[in-house]
Amino acid sequence: MPFENLRDYLNAIESRGELRRIKEKVSPILEITEWADRTVKAKGPALLFENVEGSSIPVAINLFGTIGRTSLGLGVKDLNDIGNEIQALLHQRPPETIIEKLKMVPLLLKIANYPPKKVSSGPCQDVVYTGDKVDLGMLPALKCWPDDGGRYFTLTNVFTRDPHGLPNCGMYRVQIFDKNTAGMHWHMHHDGARHFREWEKLGKRMPVAVAIGGDPAVVFSATAPMPPGIDEMFLAGFIRKKPVEMVPCVSQPGLHVPAQAEIIIEGYLEPGERRREGPFGDHTGFYSLADDYPVFHITAITHRKNPIYQTIVVGMPPMEDTCLGKATERIFLPFLKLTLPEIVDYNLPEFGVFHNCAFFSIKKSYPQHARKLMHAIWGLGQIMFTKIIIVVDENVNVHNQDEVLFHVGANCDFSRDIEVVKGPTDILDHASQFYGWTGKLGIDATRKWKDEGFTREWPDYIVMDPAVKKKVADQMKNLGLA
Repeated sequence: MPFENLRDYLNAIESRGELRRIKEKVSPILEITEWADRTVKAKGPALLFENVEGSSIPVAINLFGTIGRTSLGLGVKDLNDIGNEIQALLHQRPPETIIEKLKMVPLLLKIANYPPKKVSSGPCQDVVYTGDKVDLGMLPALKCWPDDGGRYFTLTNVFTRDPHGLPNCGMYRVQIFDKNTAGMHWHMHHDGARHFREWEKLGKRMPVAVAIGGDPAVVFSATAPMPPGIDEMFLAGFIRKKPVEMVPCVSQPGLHVPAQAEIIIEGYLEPGERRREGPFGDHTGFYSLADDYPVFHITAITHRKNPIYQTIVVGMPPMEDTCLGKATERIFLPFLKLTLPEIVDYNLPEFGVFHNCAFFSIKKSYPQHARKLMHAIWGLGQIMFTKIIIVVDENVNVHNQDEVLFHVGANCDFSRDIEVVKGPTDILDHASQFYGWTGKLGIDATRKWKDEGFTREWPDYIVMDPAVKKKVADQMKNLGLA
């Protein structure tokens, strides 16, 4: 059964012994970050701070801090399960007969249940503050790191729409400036930023709503690299196998937010207005630099009775966002394979902080196939930001970092197997010489073919005789050595 809201998820975690309630008074200024950082790096439990200085609202953190909890939150035993289901749907053969069409009906009806469902009211609006009663200071937002520019909302579902009404939900950090203004930090490649550019061209304010706290599928979907125009809440409905109920905002017509969210912050962005935001200790392990970003003017704050503030801390990996990134990697593998069927598997290693490095294994079918894959990835969606791509043969386990690096060392002549290009980079890439683009590296660690100019004989792997392997394995098992 899907989790209806954050409370359901917390109860499930607690029933598994993976939630620790902290009754000691803890400050949201740096201290909760230190608690979370120590806990996530020790693969410890989720934390619920019940006595937060300066606020009556408890703080929940590290809810996605392990692959096990992330899988639980998304309703699967293994993160690959969602990707496997998507792959089965993508590979449905078009029906050719009446009987085959009738057999497709249950599947089509099932998919038809996933789009978000509009409702007239929801718990997220149990309590409503508007006008002079709006005060962001009531919320226990964290100052995560010593040199941060202020206190931030980090685990956000930011809902926007373009002037034509097409929705988007992204996860963007929001810095509190004062009681009713904040900084909306998004990068020029993001859909939210694109929406704002379109509103600015019209000289009109853009409505925005930020949801905080919700069922795990809804929270996760804000991080998903969905194509423009595809509603992230559809993905959330697919994951949770139940439509996400969406309620109209109280002060921003045309926007809908998850009815089961804990807290909603509504407002607008004024065209042409910018204010200095940052610095911010980011998932790269470095502070992202201060810069000018749109100003978020708050028109309403609504919340459930007795709300819970859900948040996340990013920084030097591993952190909680590592598990969210791994979920994205697994769920979107079928879409990559649909575009690039030669891909066997891929891995975004933890040290690469999502966009610095990617390992790909491919079924190599022709000369320079690895280079073709590199250039395809550098031109595809958000994965285009990848700075280092390493391509190996299909027999290599890309989730074994040592195995990948072994083949880089063993299979590469670096005067021949390196591809260096220029292209877009993540805005958080502080090493790039120019803003928004950088040099990128591709490494072809596949076996080389004669058609690629390799004239020597390629040696075979050292592999033990299977019969001997089985015999010795049985002997060692009997002696308790295996």
